[in-house]
Amino acid sequence: METLALLANVQASTALAIGIMVGLAALGAGIGMALMAGKFLESAARQPELIPVLQVRMFLTAGLIDAAFIITVGVALMFAFINPLATAFAAG
Repeated sequence: METLALLANVQASTALAIGIMVGLAALGAGIGMALMAGKFLESAARQPELIPVLQVRMFLTAGLIDAAFIITVGVALMFAFINPLATAFAAG
């Protein structure tokens, strides 16, 4: 019975960690995108002739900001579905 309680604790902690990881990554990506878009609009209003150059740089930055979130979601999915401790308890 101790083994099942330990396994339940590990799974509960993993679920909590996944929620925190994805939530903080989404919050960070949202704040980053909002700041970036605000700065883009501000600079485009100041110098309209630079809009094409600024737009390219804005999209590159948006991709980098989203990449961090996507990597975090990938790691969270790995934690959710590849749990070596659960397979060790199931086998033994």
